[in-house]
Formats: sequence, structure tokens, C-alpha cells
Amino acid sequence: MVTAALSDYYLRFTKLLYYERKLKKKGYDFVIGIDEAGRGPLAGPVVAAAVALKTYSFKNRIDDSKKLTALSRQNAFFEITEKSLFGIGIVSEAMIDRVNILEATRIAMHNALSSLIEKSTLLKADTTHVIVDGNMKLDIDLPYTAIIRGDSKSKSIACASILAKVTRDHIMLIYDRVFPEYGFSRHKGYPTKEHRDILKKRGPSAIHRKTFYGV
Repeated sequence: MVTAALSDYYLRFTKLLYYERKLKKKGYDFVIGIDEAGRGPLAGPVVAAAVALKTYSFKNRIDDSKKLTALSRQNAFFEITEKSLFGIGIVSEAMIDRVNILEATRIAMHNALSSLIEKSTLLKADTTHVIVDGNMKLDIDLPYTAIIRGDSKSKSIACASILAKVTRDHIMLIYDRVFPEYGFSRHKGYPTKEHRDILKKRGPSAIHRKTFYGV
């Protein structure tokens, strides 16, 4: 049983580094993973994170943030910030209503990447490659690859998904104290039955996305 578990872990570890190792062999010294959290909620911002890992060795489980518990994400969050260069991009619900969620997500990703780049003088266009979750098209001066379900295929993207998710959850916990009647601490703005019922009863708050169906 122990041998099987170790074998599964090794296979998972190797799978998550496929893109990073492939790009390293092509001569890229820096691989930056980008992901977002918060495209689906009815309230609050969309948050993106960009991560360039300094090491691939982690004590905490690294995976698609949706597959981890809140405690596992929190523990991984602190380790990721210690073992990477990272940037965070946050776009408000007001901007989401103004430009639509797809464009707001793109802006958040651009801002996250810019924030990371500002932290290092070592990143150069000819030795840096960006990998982004989904089929998002970015307007950047760096080569990039979009990977469908990248948060379960790349360690760098998985780390970005964790940073984005934990950051957004913390923001929603703050909003829960401002608007306690909406239950943001429980559903984080996602369209759960509880959230929809509250919306029908109270109407939208100041942080609800007015252009979203159901709001």
C-alpha cells in the first residue's frame, strides 16, 4: 500500500511538471504560471495570480485549488509565497460590469503578470515563457501557451490558482463583515441556492455584479 501510494505521488508529481520541464529543455529559464479565481460568482472581484517557482519541491499538496480543502489551500498559500516570485491582480465588480467578465479576467491576469515582473530584474523576454490556464488570449510581450485545465496539469498554474483563490476568499471574508446579511463567508459570492434566496429577499448589495443573470 505504501509503495503504491508513493508510486501514485511520483506519477502525479511528474505529470504536474510536464510543461515546466518541456519549456526548460527549450531554453526558458523562467516559467510563469497564471490562473484566476472568481469568474463565476455573482458578487465581488475577479482575482488572478502569476507565479514563477524557485523550486518544485513542496511539503504541502499542490493541485488545482478546487480539489483542495480551505485549510490545505491556506497552508499551501504560505509555502508558495515563500518559494516563488508572484504577482496578484484584482479587478472589481464595478469594472466587471463595465467591460464584461472575460475582459476583466484578462486585465486581472495582465496586472498579476506586471506585478510579478516588477519584482525581478532577471526576467527577460527571450528566456521567459508564460503558461496560462484555459484558452485565454493575452496581449503581452512574452511568449505564452494556453493550457486547457492547466491548473491540474501544471504545478506553476496550480500554484497560481491557489494564490488567486485564497486571496479572493480573504477579500470575501472582509466583505462579509461589511454586508453580514448576505452570507459571503459561506458562499464567497457564488450562485448557491442560499445566495440566490438572499438576493430575492434583499436585492443586490454594493458589491454585486449588476450585469450578471440572477442579480
